[in-house]
This record gives sequence, C-alpha cells and structure tokens, in this order.
Amino acid sequence: MAPLASLITDRNGPFHTFEFFPPRTEAGLVNLLDRIQRLASAPLPSPLAVSVTWGAGGSTADKSLELAEHVTKLGLEVILHLTCTNMPKEKVDQALEKCKSLGIRNILALRGDAPRSEEYATEPNPQPDYFQHADDLVRYIRQNHDDFFCIGVAGYPTPHPDSESDESDLQYLKVKCDAGADFIVTQLFYDVEGFLDWVKTCRERGITQPIIPGIMPIQNFASFRRLVNLTKCPVPESISSDLLPISSDDSAVKKYGAELATKMVQRILDSKLVPGIHFCTLNLEKSVRTILENLKWTSSSSPNQSSPLSRHNRLIEDDSPQPNGALAINGHSTNGTLPNQMSDLSISPSEASQLAQWGLTNHALPPAPKKGLGTSGAAGSNNGPSGEDSWDEYPNGRFTDVRSPAYGEIDGWGSGLKITAAQAMKEWGTPTTINELSLFFTSYLRSAPETPTTPFCDLPLSPESLTILPYLLELNSEKLKHWTVGSQPAVDAAKSEDPIHGWGPRGGYVFQKAFVEFFVKEEQVKELEEKIERKGNGAISMYAGNKKGDFRTNTEEDTVNAVTWGVFPGQEIVQSTIIEGESFLAWKEEAFDIWTEWSLLYPRHSPARKLLEGISGEWWLVSLIHHDYKDNEGLWKFLLQE
Repeated sequence: MAPLASLITDRNGPFHTFEFFPPRTEAGLVNLLDRIQRLASAPLPSPLAVSVTWGAGGSTADKSLELAEHVTKLGLEVILHLTCTNMPKEKVDQALEKCKSLGIRNILALRGDAPRSEEYATEPNPQPDYFQHADDLVRYIRQNHDDFFCIGVAGYPTPHPDSESDESDLQYLKVKCDAGADFIVTQLFYDVEGFLDWVKTCRERGITQPIIPGIMPIQNFASFRRLVNLTKCPVPESISSDLLPISSDDSAVKKYGAELATKMVQRILDSKLVPGIHFCTLNLEKSVRTILENLKWTSSSSPNQSSPLSRHNRLIEDDSPQPNGALAINGHSTNGTLPNQMSDLSISPSEASQLAQWGLTNHALPPAPKKGLGTSGAAGSNNGPSGEDSWDEYPNGRFTDVRSPAYGEIDGWGSGLKITAAQAMKEWGTPTTINELSLFFTSYLRSAPETPTTPFCDLPLSPESLTILPYLLELNSEKLKHWTVGSQPAVDAAKSEDPIHGWGPRGGYVFQKAFVEFFVKEEQVKELEEKIERKGNGAISMYAGNKKGDFRTNTEEDTVNAVTWGVFPGQEIVQSTIIEGESFLAWKEEAFDIWTEWSLLYPRHSPARKLLEGISGEWWLVSLIHHDYKDNEGLWKFLLQE
C-alpha cells in the first residue's frame, strides 16, 4: 500500500476517491463489497483510494476495520477515518496497529464529538481525554509512527459549527497542517465559487497540502434538506429553485443531483486549483457511476464483467499472493487494481469463503440484487452484468431493505444526535418526569416553535405524518405515553408524483401499509400482545425489544413485511420499505443509543440524566404493522379503542 500524497504526486491527470461507511448488516456488507468492486472495475476508472468512515467515539471501530480489511483484499488503497475524542487512547493505538498489519498507510485524522467534561462523563472518575482536537491526533501519529502514515485532515469551506469565525477556522486548519498533515479532504459544499475562493485563501495563508473537495451528489430531496440543515451548508438560490418543482419526484431529483455534481466537478477541475475529487457515496452506486460517465472518464470499451459475487455454481480457482503484494483472483493479478474480466465459471477461495460464511450465518445466500430502478439511457443503463446495482436507490435510509449497503443511513451523518449540544438544550429543555416527556413529544407533533426537533427527528413533521396527526397526538398523550418515533398512513395507489405520499419515478403508483413505532413500558408490551391475540384477526404484526436484548414478535422466523411498494412503467414492483426482525433489531440498538446520547447532555446524577437513562434501560421499542392497506383507520382503531 502506498501513501496517498505519493499517489497524488505520481498521478498524471485528475483522480477520484470514494467514501463508504460500514454497513449495519452482514448482507449489506456482502452487497457493498460487490458494489465497490463494480465501481473500481472497467469501464469505470479505478479510484485512487477508498475511504472508510469511523463512528464518533469509536462506535463503529470493529466494523470500520473489518470493511477496511475487505477493501484491501480487493487490491484498493484505503484511507481509514479515525476520530480521537470520547474514547480510550488505547482504541486509537489498536486501530493504528491494525492498519499497519494490513498495510494501510493513509489515515484521515478527525476530532469527532467535542470532549466531555468530567461532570458529563459516562462513568464516575473518568480518565481525561488524551486527545482534545484533531491536531493532537496528527502530532501523536507523527511522533509514534514517524512517516509510515500519510495523514489527512478535514477542511471546511463553510466554517465548522464549533468555529467562532471564518478566520479562526482557517487558523485551526493551518495548525492541523503544521502538526504534520499531508492532505486535506473537505466537508461537502454546493457553492463552487465560494469553495474556489476558499482554496485561494488557504494558499495565501501558507496551507500547501493537496486539497481534495468532498462532493456528495443529491440523492433525494428529503435527505438533501436534512443534510443542509445539519451542516449549515449554504445552498445557492439557483439550486433551491431548481429542486423545488421536482422535490416529490425522486427519480428527477437523483438525475438532477448527478448533473449538478458533474458540473461542479468539471468547474472545480477546470480551475486547476485541486488535483482530484472525493465522492461521498452514501454506499450508493448509481449517482457516482453516472457522474463518472458524464465526465467521460470511462474506457471506450465495456468488457462483459460479471459480479464478483454472482449467485450460481462456479469452480474454486487460485487466489495466490503475488510478489508485489497484490492478489490473484481467478488467475488474474490485481496489481493494485481490479481485473478487467472475471470468469463466469470460477471463483477465488477468498470469495467462496466470504459467501460460505454469510450462508452459514444466515442460512441462505445473499440476495441477488435487483436491477432496473432508475431512468433509462446510456448513463442509467442497467443492461448486462456490468451495469450498476441500483435496486436500493430510493428512498434510502433506515426504512429500506436490510440487504442494502445503505441501510440505516439517511444523510451520511451517522447515528446519534443530529444537532449541537447547545441547540439540543434550547429545543429539548430539561425533562425530569415521564409526563414532561409526553408533553415534549406532543409539542413537537403540534409544530410548536419552541420544539422544532426531537432526538429522533431533526426536521419538522412531514406532510404525510400530518394526515395521521390526531392519532399520533393521542398515542403520545400523558394518558397513553406511547412516544412515537416512526409512522406512516395506509395508502392505496397514490400517484408517484403525489406531493404527500409520492416517491420514485413519475407515472407510477405507490402503496403503503400503516405502521407505527413507539416506546412504552414493559407492562404495555404485554397488554399489546394480549390485544393482538384477541382482536388482531391476523392483520397485525408486532416486533418489540429492549436494550437488554429481550425480543418478542408474533411473526414466524425470517418473515419479511413489505410496507411500502411502488409500480412504475417498465420496471418490476419496487419494495422500498421492508420491516423484518433483522432490520428491527438493528434499528433498536440505535434507538436506545439515542436515549443514552440524549442523557449525556445533562450532568451525572441530575434528574434529567437519571430519567433518560431509565427510559433507555427499562422501556421497550415496539413496531406494529397493519397489513390491510385499504383500511385507512385499521391500525389506529386497534390501538386507540378499548
């Protein structure tokens, strides 16, 4: 593996890198590796490197290192993101040593969340954070590992939310660079001219390291709006005015996002101010593939390349190490890149092992990704085995298929709280009783100005949720205390262009089963189970779990519930929202972590801290699905009538 700075210096022409996050499920990991290999294979140009994200406080440490190791086995350079605050110094050391053992030489050194003071620590008598800022991590790596690691740092064309001003933000970037950084990867932006001015200012301040701009294609309007809200990234008026008329047409928004990103990249590279581009993929494939094709970076010929994880019987062939450290797959040396063609009739031992391990764990092969979701034409063609994998393109996020590499991620921000501590304290107050929590959730539902967000939702209530608002208010009331964190109404053949319920390409129809998720006490879970047995009439599925790991359901093992689907011209039926045991359990872990993160806003031993820790430790998350999508009131009558 080579240092990124050397690769940049040796590069003749512009380059690109990809960013991926570790999937939350094993099936997602298998499909992501399949996706990465396609994006790194002809006719597409191979990326200079692939970056792997790292959750704040080391929350994804094991999964991040696992993904990084898999990517190195594909013959690709890896940049491992590494945060340093609110976690033991030993975890940083372990990550660096693991990188050394894998030959990973590139680290993106990040602070992570702001360090917690002793008063707000998670444990009594905590050890003080060894690292306070990203420059501390940069110096530490330099002092302890000399020049083995090529170190990157984050740059902010729009000042970081914690920065006092544009000037202080630039000064801190200079501090990180002087500490030993070799390159800079920027936060996303949409104001290209503002970015180019920022690069010029960096050069004037003596910042000489290569600057790689982060480009995140717009995937859908909701995620774009959420991301802009989180990052406080300014958006040119022209972009906002372009998006507004197509905001309910997911296909049009995705197409516009790819076209916008193409223009941004072309303008940036034409300036000659930066050497390459960093694509934030959100683990999706279609948009970045389209951008590369629009830029005409693809090779002229497109060999018939099959998926490296195709699902039919194949002969296991050689997977031997090569003298230069590359991997021979089916007899083809990767030599730092991927082979242009792989045999349809054979598979390497490493790939066979990966598939076998997945099958033993899940009692099945990974699903073959479905093709065909999206627009037609050269840029969007899914024809042939080398076409992009776009079966999970929209909507993406936590309400999708657990087999998707993008499952659980809506905006690239990761799990946990989505706003700053100061903003959270202002908007969420200091609840000390259960009744105050009920008032808090109902205040949000009523769109009260003082409660614009909750820890579970950083945007105002959606127009779709407003159609079932009376039911949600009653559930969240002080009487029932069913604190809802996810819901949708039943929908029977709404047009895909519908501004409230629509999604996907135009000219289609969408359907939904009603469902709702909420937190309740354990005794209420037992009451729900009995009520479903008495009055459910086989129309209601329930999943329930707590932080301790207890789990209850009235469904059969491996049951899959499609709760949102669409029928579009020229395509198979698309199931965009699936609820099953695995997806519920993955979300359950994150949901209770959000309660814990919320509690950490308050001092140890405070009434608010004790209340929220108690909710996290003792209450249950429940998901209910009503299967009669033609009955608009079925779920709500079941829940609210005696």
